[in-house]
Amino acid sequence: MKVVQEAETIKTDNFYENDDTLRLILEEHLQSPFLDYAKRELSLFGEQCANEIDERAKHTDREGEPRLIRYDKFGEEVSDVWVNEGYRKTVQDTYDTGIVGYVHKEIPELGHKGNYTYSFAQGYLLSHAEPGFYCPVTLTMATAYLLDHYADEHVKNLFLGNVCSTGEVPLFEGATFLTERQGGSDVGANVVKAVRDEEQYRLYGEKYFASNAGMAGVAMVLARIEGAQAGSRGLTLFAVPWRNDDGKLNGLRIRRLKDKLGVRAVPSGEVEFDGALAYVVGDPSKGFYYMMEALNLSRICNAVASIGIMRRALLESKAYATRRNAFGKRLTDYPMVQDTLGKMAARLHVEVATVFDFIQLYERVTEGTASDRETILNRLFIALIKKETAEQAIHFAHEAIEMHGGNGYIEDFVTPRLLRDAQVLTVWEGTANILGLELIRLVNKFEAHQLFIDEMRNRLALINDSEMKKVLSMELNALSTDLIVFAGYDNALQTFEAKALMKRMAHLYESVVALEWAMKHGGKYVKLAEVYMDDTWRLRKVGDLMKTVAHFEELV
Repeated sequence: MKVVQEAETIKTDNFYENDDTLRLILEEHLQSPFLDYAKRELSLFGEQCANEIDERAKHTDREGEPRLIRYDKFGEEVSDVWVNEGYRKTVQDTYDTGIVGYVHKEIPELGHKGNYTYSFAQGYLLSHAEPGFYCPVTLTMATAYLLDHYADEHVKNLFLGNVCSTGEVPLFEGATFLTERQGGSDVGANVVKAVRDEEQYRLYGEKYFASNAGMAGVAMVLARIEGAQAGSRGLTLFAVPWRNDDGKLNGLRIRRLKDKLGVRAVPSGEVEFDGALAYVVGDPSKGFYYMMEALNLSRICNAVASIGIMRRALLESKAYATRRNAFGKRLTDYPMVQDTLGKMAARLHVEVATVFDFIQLYERVTEGTASDRETILNRLFIALIKKETAEQAIHFAHEAIEMHGGNGYIEDFVTPRLLRDAQVLTVWEGTANILGLELIRLVNKFEAHQLFIDEMRNRLALINDSEMKKVLSMELNALSTDLIVFAGYDNALQTFEAKALMKRMAHLYESVVALEWAMKHGGKYVKLAEVYMDDTWRLRKVGDLMKTVAHFEELV
């Protein structure tokens, strides 16, 4: 891949080109002419992301982050959010690709809709440069999903066309407002209330962590209709336009924007509702269920952002190590550096492959063709890999900083921003503790552990015999025993074990995917699987470092 040096950083000229894992994923899951269209458009978008979008992201992070304008020059409350012109251009460039819209409407050139595989491929490229902005894109995707799947025709007609705009009508970015001060992850404690006003409702109360505040044209908000039962079952989903038809605020205000560690591109604020006009979405008794469906989509986006950060960290590490000389040699001539880069390359490949593996299951769930078993596995895989990829994004950002040495800690380079942006991904859409509770629910209610064991055993049976398969079979047997014991624990004891088991389950799933790729594609994918397996299951013995070093050029 061509590498160019600029004043502040070293980067590739196109984030799509030479990503062999992504190319093979597309070739397996997209059919021509959609495949040809996707490859062409992703190449164009990959070039944009590696150049102007990346430059704008740097400016937004350092100097041009969103600012709240509470009042206009006449003293009228406007609760407007200022963003720089480069950010606005990134908004246009990104949404015009159909990253949201073409999941729900026809691609004119093809005469049929796109799909989530293509959309997530776009998000993966975008997250190389601007994972912060991928948050508003995610919220807009979730808004479109909720409107398309659950809203009645009247509410769809009001908002869906604008939410899915690719430039032909004004864009309504979306938002999903759940969090309240007293609730946090305990959404059932929410108290924002909805008061009947003829055919619609008026909302009153506060949302404490509202991302894309001020930029969204419509927000999806959970609120409790007066007289509804307590807890999550009493919550109703509402579509709330940010402004009225006359352009004035729709009975809401932004109290302040959050001063965040990273992802500074997305304005996250505290929003107060004071009689905001709101439209019921779907069955009033199923608001929490609907929002949890949107949360699963957001968790996939979170994983996609994580692997985008991971690949950018690897690209920056390799580029820097290739040009940097120390003690008379390039850094890439040193075995320890080769080992680090080889491990990063192997883990990145396997995690990208795994994310897009369960995305195929998600496609069936959203199309309504998945079985009950597949629906449960879908929820389980999302929880497992969201947790694992978020943690690995932080690890990769750390490795990139260490590869750069002191330069890695300097804001002239992209590496500090990668770490700051990665850190939130372990929190957004559910912390490790919340995801651990998801595992417990799925095990106790649906015996998801047994479904997982059966799925892994069935897939492993189809893989050619090898030493790696023997190792994985042993781990599957051990994990199966531990999961069955875990299922018999009381709830308190389960909470102590859940996170450790999730990591083992994620690694087993990823290892199965790695061996499937090795069997299907051979060549370097066998070496990538070997390095991943050695590193994950601690198979390497003293002296085996040279296995990675010997295949360094092929791996990286």
